[in-house]
Amino acid sequence: MDRVGFRTFLVERKTSEGAIAHALAVAERFESYVCETLGTPVGQASGDVARSFSSELVKSDGDPYESCLALLRFGRFVRNHDVTAAMLEMLDGHAALENLWRRVGDELGAPARDRVFAGVEIPPVEVSNVKKARRMQKAVERLEAVVGSDRCGRLIGQGLHDIPDGALAGERIAYEKAGGLDGYLRRKGDLFIAELKAVRDEGSLYFSQPITDQVIAYVEAHPEIRQGVRDGDVLYEAKIPYMAAEYLRETDPQLKAYHCCHCPWARESLRRGEKRVSKAFCNCSAALHKKLYEVIFGQELEAEVVETVLAGDPWCKFAIRLPKGVA
Repeated sequence: MDRVGFRTFLVERKTSEGAIAHALAVAERFESYVCETLGTPVGQASGDVARSFSSELVKSDGDPYESCLALLRFGRFVRNHDVTAAMLEMLDGHAALENLWRRVGDELGAPARDRVFAGVEIPPVEVSNVKKARRMQKAVERLEAVVGSDRCGRLIGQGLHDIPDGALAGERIAYEKAGGLDGYLRRKGDLFIAELKAVRDEGSLYFSQPITDQVIAYVEAHPEIRQGVRDGDVLYEAKIPYMAAEYLRETDPQLKAYHCCHCPWARESLRRGEKRVSKAFCNCSAALHKKLYEVIFGQELEAEVVETVLAGDPWCKFAIRLPKGVA
């Protein structure tokens, strides 16, 4: 293994010394595992191999999340897109069900929480997305039965992701420099397209997906995805499909929805034979979209789900209520 190269890769990304030591150890174990399992270079390991390794790894590791994160970083270093995507899918929003469990308890009390989550175990990070979606489907269905769809949506709409305000602080500065929201949105869209083009040219991944000319053209043609569309005091935003190239090629509506959905707690419920997660859960994504603007404007905002593939719509679109009089 190229220890020097991987260490340099991690240092350049401001990884702590403790995390670097852990990542090097995980990478060496993974390389040995791949050689023993496949007899091939680590760059040829599949996502299934990475998932199998991670399942074994967490049994002997005190911090499963950090181990999977280390494997994700190694996948990026060796430019193995299958390993990178497999770990991203495993780690993305890993705490959502636990955060929902906590929020239900805080707002409805322990007895109601225990009824909603009876038999619904909070899964460890390495559990498959199929099992995650099944558990979330059951929890949200029960929550809707207890409090109704509207209150369920509002509760989930408080957000289930752990994103500190500080992670978005630079966007408030960018907004101020842009001289207003319209200028900020133009800049945001330009930067997004530039990022997608860089990913295409480098042959890397945008999160877990490759980017093609067709994907870039699709984003350019849909300003709700590119940057957001403002209509007075409402900002409409839509998600780039999770696997946009497959989404654009697909003609089957169910598979198209599957390729569109980002959420590891819901996407697998779009497969045939699975019970679909309630569209109320998409309020979590609405909360994620409004978070940026809450940091920019320094206040809580309202957001609603306009369209979602969980309800049979062609994409996922949200309306963010801006403060009155925003320039």
